[in-house]
Amino acid sequence: MKVLLPLLVILLFTCTAEAKVRTKAIDYRHGDTLLQGYLAWDDSVKGKRPGVLVVHEWWGHNAYVRHRAEQLAKLGYIAFALDMYGKGVLVKTPEEAGKLAGQFKNDRPLGRARARSGLDVLLQQKMTDPARVAAIGYCFGGTTVLEMARGGAPLAGVVSFHGNLDTPLPAKPGAIKAKVLVLHGADDPFVPAQQIAAFEDEMRQAGVDWQLVKYGGAVHSFTNPEADGYHLKGAAYNKKADMRSWEAMRVFFGEIFRQISAPSNFKVE
Repeated sequence: MKVLLPLLVILLFTCTAEAKVRTKAIDYRHGDTLLQGYLAWDDSVKGKRPGVLVVHEWWGHNAYVRHRAEQLAKLGYIAFALDMYGKGVLVKTPEEAGKLAGQFKNDRPLGRARARSGLDVLLQQKMTDPARVAAIGYCFGGTTVLEMARGGAPLAGVVSFHGNLDTPLPAKPGAIKAKVLVLHGADDPFVPAQQIAAFEDEMRQAGVDWQLVKYGGAVHSFTNPEADGYHLKGAAYNKKADMRSWEAMRVFFGEIFRQISAPSNFKVE
């Protein structure tokens, strides 16, 4: 027993150490545009599991969106952070970001198609359960996942974190199959009350299963710890709203995937 006990401890430690989040960059294309996404999964989870597509802010595919994909992997999902702009394309100023994001704002079918190319990558992974896939997005990404839902993408649900809610192509009755969760900063100056009211009317008229949660004191970009460094009026990090919105997403996933969510791995770093 004295010999076996240390051996068992060593084996247990080894198995635990080997079970961790794995990641890899994946190049893919949409038309002539080369894109690069980021796949994350926990190799201790066996077999197929729900998939989550993650859409970045208007700054582009950066470390922040990759971190979110890794957080989702720790919850037991396979997550793919897609790329809307092009491999290696990042911006540093609001002017640059507005120009790149603007091409999709002005051409919603293009945005839906570009995002769908990322969804296809996630669906092609052997670990992904294609019947249990959702999409989440931040700011520009939140707008994007709502457009995916409006376009009838095969998603069980979408979650928008501080995204714009307007669209020139409102959903028709029965068009949206996904359940919708909008997590919104109550004091976000970029999303006026009229836009919220129009979105609510759109969801009602389209017969969507939808939720909209407002966080008091939160403005735009409330989930991003780096938001204060943007020096963009009306955008700021809010730790409380960040944590609450993440928990709301977890509960939502537990419902749409019909499973008990894993313990939260949320941590502000």
